[in-house]
Amino acid sequence: MTAAIVAFTRRGAALGRGLAEALGASLHVPPRLAGEAGGEAYGSLEDWTARMWEEADALLFVGACGIAVRAIAPHVKDKFTDPAVVSVDEEGRFAVPLRSGHVGGANELALKVAALTGGQAAISTATDVNGLFAVDVWAREHDMALTDRALAKAVSAALLEGKRVGFASDFGHPCPAGLTGGPAELGVWVTWKAGDGPFSRTLRLVPRGLILGIGCRRGTDAGIIQAAVDEALAGYEPAAVERVATIDLKQDEAGLLAFCAARGLPLSAFSAAELAAAEGAFTPSAFVKEVTGVDNVCERAAVCAGGAILVPKQAKNGVTVAVAGRKLL
Repeated sequence: MTAAIVAFTRRGAALGRGLAEALGASLHVPPRLAGEAGGEAYGSLEDWTARMWEEADALLFVGACGIAVRAIAPHVKDKFTDPAVVSVDEEGRFAVPLRSGHVGGANELALKVAALTGGQAAISTATDVNGLFAVDVWAREHDMALTDRALAKAVSAALLEGKRVGFASDFGHPCPAGLTGGPAELGVWVTWKAGDGPFSRTLRLVPRGLILGIGCRRGTDAGIIQAAVDEALAGYEPAAVERVATIDLKQDEAGLLAFCAARGLPLSAFSAAELAAAEGAFTPSAFVKEVTGVDNVCERAAVCAGGAILVPKQAKNGVTVAVAGRKLL
């Protein structure tokens, strides 16, 4: 988590400096305090907040809560995309999560700040106050994507009302405390799959673990690659994809790089020799071997990147795609 701390007074800057050192965060202060506080001078709080809202994972205001609330108000969108925001008073007595308590990690940051200052974290989210399972926190801790925000809220509401909430995992995750492995109308399903789930209302939590093995003709457009990937991923959640793999001959392919950039996916590239050494049964192509030196690119690349084939080679408009999944537990 990249955190940015802002303070407004000499006393606040002194506390901010200690917190910045302990948290590995940057400290920002008014120009008149920059020299003695050792922080970076900011021009206006409005400009600073706008910039940090885009650049940092967490914002920590050292001062009154009202200052923080006014500063962030123009930028607030939703708890799933906003950075964590915490306010702590100049004496460090109370650390207050103001935004993205669960998903963004503001509650966790407030607890860390309170531990450092000897103060108290003023956490008010209902599931925390009642000691209940928080699905968004659990998903973040396990690097899983929430597929339905409304259902995530429904899960929390059901738990607060004392209703049963089911749990199922395709990967063997143990049932979290507060949920049930038995029948339930509403439940949480840890899966890579799309479509209907095991409950009447199913919130899918999607771990990142799918690997796309991709081969393509030179000069293939990113949109054509996207269309081929969409077909290969039918029945799977796109959020489960964690990386793309290919042969090193294609590692500078503009369309492939554009596709990866658009989805925020890293690209792993392997030599023909590395691909040929992959273990397993693969779909051979004499043409591919003539061009690349190995009989299959997409399946072998996905396996070399650490996966086991789930969807074998699919071909569309000069693009081949295979889907593999790595072992999670």
